[in-house]
Amino acid sequence: MRKQVCVKKKRYVRALLIVLLLFPLVDFAWGGGTEDGRVAVPILLYHRFGPVVADSMTIKTSVLASQLEYLHTHGYTVIPLRQLIASLAGKAPRLPDRSVVITADDGHESVFTDLFPLIRRYHMPITLFIYPSAISNASYSLTWSQLQEMKDSGFVDIQSHTYWHPNFKKEKKRLSAQEYENFVHRQLFKSREVLQQKLGGTVDMLAWPFGIYDDELINDARQAGYIVAFSMARHPVTRSDSMMALPRYLMINPVQGIVFEKLLAESSLSREKRENHP
Repeated sequence: MRKQVCVKKKRYVRALLIVLLLFPLVDFAWGGGTEDGRVAVPILLYHRFGPVVADSMTIKTSVLASQLEYLHTHGYTVIPLRQLIASLAGKAPRLPDRSVVITADDGHESVFTDLFPLIRRYHMPITLFIYPSAISNASYSLTWSQLQEMKDSGFVDIQSHTYWHPNFKKEKKRLSAQEYENFVHRQLFKSREVLQQKLGGTVDMLAWPFGIYDDELINDARQAGYIVAFSMARHPVTRSDSMMALPRYLMINPVQGIVFEKLLAESSLSREKRENHP
């Protein structure tokens, strides 16, 4: 019995440490713009879902459902990612208070079976970042018909996560300079080409695999036609962030219940303080 308690305590401490590392308290105003035009909006980054936590990137579907329900019932507005980008560029009106953006990377089949029904229920727009080499090929992956159905719903925008999700740091060490240049070109261009050919629409947003990028990759991405890209830095998006490395919060299963609620509440309090004390 004592051994079981120790194991549970260790698991709790480990989960708590992960949460603290992923979500440091920052003095940012989540959820829209202030009267003077400041913007601070969190982008939530999900990967896959299921009845149990199969790995570090899996969130229980029940946890996801409770998070979306909380956003829906507590005054948060889930806005399209493109609306946030337009606001950052000064091409859109002031964002709603308590704005939040939802994204999901990779293209796991649970995005269709678990996430998609929930966003339709709540009418929440999302953006998927897909690496097309896996689609209709890998056993865990979405199919092209599923992606098309989600896109046709009007709730889902589909963008690039490179062609097959490489680790650019490792590839740069492994390949010659010319080989690496060709490799990057293929990853960036072919992803856009395939997604646009298969699904139509405009693919001009990129999520960096593993959050890895540098100035060279940013220049390559711009040349490939991407106007904005996303990292995994853990803070809300503000006007001071680079448009080619906008931050997103990695969502993991321990960020649930009171932890999720407190995270949003503290961010809202931070916003009120900044508005009342400019």
